[in-house]
Amino acid sequence: MQNVIAVLDDRLANAGDTLGFAGHVDEEGYELGEHEFALPEGLDYDLMLTNAGEGILATGIVRGRVLGTCDRCLDPAEFDLAGEVDEYFLFKAPSETQSLGDDEDDVDFSLVGDDHTIDLTEAIMSAVLMETPYVVLCREDCKGLCPVCGENLNEHDCGHAAQIEEERLSSSPFAALRNLKFDD
Repeated sequence: MQNVIAVLDDRLANAGDTLGFAGHVDEEGYELGEHEFALPEGLDYDLMLTNAGEGILATGIVRGRVLGTCDRCLDPAEFDLAGEVDEYFLFKAPSETQSLGDDEDDVDFSLVGDDHTIDLTEAIMSAVLMETPYVVLCREDCKGLCPVCGENLNEHDCGHAAQIEEERLSSSPFAALRNLKFDD
């Protein structure tokens, strides 16, 4: 991903000062696990930078249209993504003797650069990855591929569903109960 750098100037000199920071990244795509995703329109971000006293808090939204492959039927799948950016950039690293509080293990931060810049690339990419679904579907009710013949069940019913259901029921440990008769 191309770097997204914000230059800090006098507008963020004092605690409580805020600055809007928006833009577009012409990113072609990304990978998550074994999945590859395309971003045909890139990513748009709209962030608010806030001087929080000891550092800069970057919060906002990153949006994009994502193209991938359906995990069930292998057809193209597309979805809109809106991820929340939330990153803290300290002006200076805390010393080892300085306590960060009770939630010290949960504290996540980066540092403001010596040139008074912050690199938002990782924060934006993290937001994209966090909002990417683990299971990608072309549609919510995707039927997938037939395990017998490989037919796309969204397009055509190959007739193997009854055979698969019969095999599933007969292999069940409760299959003998199917023939049990109840007298009223």
